[in-house]
Formats: sequence, C-alpha cells, structure tokens
Amino acid sequence: MPEAHDDHHEHSHSHTHSHGEVQHGHSHGLVDPSIIRSQEGVKAVSLSFAVLLVTALVQVWLFTSSHSIALLADTIHNAGDALTAIPLGLAFYLHSKKGERWSGYFIVFLIFISALITLYQVVNRFIHPHTPTHLLAILIAGIAGVIGNELAAAIRWRAGKRLNSPALIADGNHAKADGYVSAGVIVSTVLIALGFPIADPLIGLVISGLILRSSWQSWQTIRAA
Repeated sequence: MPEAHDDHHEHSHSHTHSHGEVQHGHSHGLVDPSIIRSQEGVKAVSLSFAVLLVTALVQVWLFTSSHSIALLADTIHNAGDALTAIPLGLAFYLHSKKGERWSGYFIVFLIFISALITLYQVVNRFIHPHTPTHLLAILIAGIAGVIGNELAAAIRWRAGKRLNSPALIADGNHAKADGYVSAGVIVSTVLIALGFPIADPLIGLVISGLILRSSWQSWQTIRAA
C-alpha cells in the first residue's frame, strides 16, 4: 500500500509539474512575438492615421477661406502623411519585415514628392503674388497642424523604437517635418499681419528645404537598419 501511495504521489507531482509548464507556455511561450509586434505596429499606425486625418480635415476647412500658400502646403503634407499609414499598416498586419522596409522607402518617396509640390506652389506664388485673407483661420490651422503632427510623430517614434522598425521611425520623421510646416504657417501669419505678405511664399520656400532635409534623414535611417 505505501508503494501505491508513492506511485500516486509521483504521478500527481509529475502531472502538476507538466500542467504548470503548459500553463507557463500558454502564457508566454505560445504567443508569437511577431504577432504581438504586428498588433502594436498596426495600433500605432492606426492611431497616428486618425490624428493626422482629423488635422488635415480641419485645415482643409480653414484653407477654403484663407487661400494661404503656406497653409496649402501644410494641408497637402498632413493628408499625404496620413495616407502613408496605409501601406505601413498592411506591412505590420501581414507580419512582413520586408514590407516594412519597402513601406519606409515609399514614405521617403512621398516626403520628397510633397516637397516638390510645395516648391512648385511657392514658385507660382512668387510669379502671381496674392495676400492671404482671414489670418485668424490660418493661425488656428497652423496651431492645429503643430499639435496634430507632434502627437503623430511621438506615437510613431515611440512605437518605431520599441519595435525596432525603421519604417515607423521614418514615418515619425515625416510627421515631424510636417510639424515644421505648421510652425511655418504660424510664423507666416504673424508676418503677414505685420504687413509683409511676401512672407507667405518665403516661409513656403524654407519649409520645402526642411522637408527635403527630412527625406534625406529618413532615407539614411532606413538604409542603415
């Protein structure tokens, strides 16, 4: 009888230990890190997309009454930055590291194209001067742009560093660059109010240079990853 008791005890102990390993594996070992990573990536991209989409919609509404070239540039960039979230989100959803990298290249391309669009609008404004109206609307739009882009940049930068994603980091750089655009809108508004309407295209020219610089930095980040 004692021997049977010992066998039962050993069996019970073995079962408990095995069950503990299963439970431990279920809690920590059976959750694929790539799944967790993709879920966090999709969450970060989706949240920043929502922030920038709202920002762009607010600025579109305010632009219709002001016709500021600086605000137009800001609106174009915020809308473009929001759209870059789509391929990057798909890359995370499909658990594709290669997709993340190519999304990063696509983002850099969009940053570069947006800089060229802004530069074209600036040149056109120099050729056909026009003083923007409704300065309060421009100012509010600029402030909204700064807040929206800084928030989106923070979301993407933190997630990019945590997930070791160069594409998310590059996207954060893009949002940061658009924050510079928005700051330029605010400066432009102040200078126009002081009697210097030429500030509108001049600020746009400076903004174009900042965006080109951001595209180069983002390109280097992705290549070095």
